[in-house]
Amino acid sequence: MSKWKNILLWIIAVALTIGIAAYQRLTGPTYPISGKVEVSGQAIDYKFPRSHGGPGGEEIKIEVKNNEIKGKFRYKRYKSHDDWTEADMSRNIDLLSYVIPHQPPAGKVMYQVILIDGSDREYKVTDEPIIIRFKGDVPPYALIPHIILIFLAMVFSARTGLEAIFNGKNVYRQALWTIILLFLGGLVFGPIIQKYAFDAYWTGWPFGHDLTDNKTIVAFIIWIIALWKIKKGNKPRMWAIIGSLVLLVVFLIPHSVLGSEIDYTQE
Repeated sequence: MSKWKNILLWIIAVALTIGIAAYQRLTGPTYPISGKVEVSGQAIDYKFPRSHGGPGGEEIKIEVKNNEIKGKFRYKRYKSHDDWTEADMSRNIDLLSYVIPHQPPAGKVMYQVILIDGSDREYKVTDEPIIIRFKGDVPPYALIPHIILIFLAMVFSARTGLEAIFNGKNVYRQALWTIILLFLGGLVFGPIIQKYAFDAYWTGWPFGHDLTDNKTIVAFIIWIIALWKIKKGNKPRMWAIIGSLVLLVVFLIPHSVLGSEIDYTQE
């Protein structure tokens, strides 16, 4: 394989990984919800969080320049028998805000912001309540290596598949690097992050249904099988492509789907 072809394939692998990472983040259940709502002829932008890390409550804010417009906040714990709690939002110049009380790691709260104009007409900012999940604070020394290693694992996985498609000679070496990076990022630093965030190292099968944990172990097992087949020379290029496609599909699944959560109805 020529030098320039090799460089081009690495560029494609990196670009593909960046695109998948962006898609995963934007479609995940913890990405903020944003949009516009019209109140009394005024378009009001909003951006509401769906994840909170660390101590303290989560402040929900919306900029409303018209002082005649008031805000009402409704919330209750998700998966609970609680009644809805309603409270007035505080105004600080142009900002209406309310602080959701802190929840333990994996605790979720449903909330909704309602704006009220000068004639007491109510406008729901979002059609449906938003669910926010609380988690513990994850230190950078655990989070940063996890992100870097998982990103590199995806790059090497994509590059291995491209190497197989274009009949390159480095399929086994790149597959080996894929497994090493996936193991370190997903099965070493992944559980460490899980422990900091939700006080449990592993919440996937057989202990739970956390899709992030489950999809990581499935991808790792498939790549172990693929590496063994590649080393044995048993349709190595086909297995390299299969491993690459499986990890691609795994990364297309939004992060934190079916993640850890407290069932308050069991209290």
